[in-house]
Amino acid sequence: MSVRGRGEESWPRPDRCRIVSVANQKGGVGKTTTTVNLAASLAMHGNRVLVVDLDPQGNASTALGMERGTDARSIYHCLVEDEELRDLARPVPDIPNLWCVPATIDLAGAEIELVSLVARESRLKRAFAAYDYSDLDYIFIDCPPSLGLLTVNAMVACEEVLIPIQCEYYALEGLGQLLRNVELVKSHLNPHLTISTILLTMYDGRTRLASQVADEVRSHFGDLVLSTMVPRSVRVSEAPSYGQSVMTYDPGSTGAVAYMEAAREIAFRAKAVVGS
Repeated sequence: MSVRGRGEESWPRPDRCRIVSVANQKGGVGKTTTTVNLAASLAMHGNRVLVVDLDPQGNASTALGMERGTDARSIYHCLVEDEELRDLARPVPDIPNLWCVPATIDLAGAEIELVSLVARESRLKRAFAAYDYSDLDYIFIDCPPSLGLLTVNAMVACEEVLIPIQCEYYALEGLGQLLRNVELVKSHLNPHLTISTILLTMYDGRTRLASQVADEVRSHFGDLVLSTMVPRSVRVSEAPSYGQSVMTYDPGSTGAVAYMEAAREIAFRAKAVVGS
């Protein structure tokens, strides 16, 4: 960002907290990577951000340096045992203004355990209602690669859905089902839900297919698609093995610069999105 003349730029903060689910039922499209790096970028520019890891694999928790031992308390204890979010949120090492509610393997059984609970689709929404997030600017929910109860809980609890789309043909095939599910949740459980942002990930400019997918997504979704596209980057893949986001692991890499630009777009769009 310094190279691009924006190193000292201050980013606007939204008028109220934006709760965003990062969702796509297809695996491997960059949901966790997007969640972690957008959150880190916004936190580095003065926004106060909470990441809620709702994926049983717990990759977002790993990338943010969270302890995930067998005795660790996690979002599972909030959804199933009614533990309060404020007791589960932990500060992320080396990144001020960023907190994380981690996930552990216990969450893998939550889908089954939630079935018998009252108001099973709105457990996370109820947890947010009991949590004072007025001092936060963003809450990002990292959804699992499925359309089960955990993802439904995320969509009921949020107002916005951010969809990362891999620039490959199969990514487009599954998009229709995701859009139908968003509409179902909107019509039956959360009338305020909207798709606010689409981010193109794993873009490879050397292939014609990537350009065709990008053009098709832009022609269908218009202004919802961020102008920034995230390229394939080895550094982005390496960062979680060191318990870091790429923003701290290698800030000068192409992946880090792309996520910083994408986060900047989201921040500057904030007033228009929240206002509408």
